[in-house]
Amino acid sequence: MLDVFARFLHNRCGATAIEYTLIASILSIAILAGANVLGSSVQTLYGSLADKVAQAPNR
Repeated sequence: MLDVFARFLHNRCGATAIEYTLIASILSIAILAGANVLGSSVQTLYGSLADKVAQAPNR
């Protein structure tokens, strides 16, 4: 029984999987935050462009 417990303590496969999962989740959060910022910037750009196009016939 002690041998099984010792092998369990020396097994690093689970730790590696957890590390990769944490890296993937951090990258996912960064991508989502970047997409949110990019979406806001594009929305502002298109809004500004739409206003300029709407005002063009009045000039």
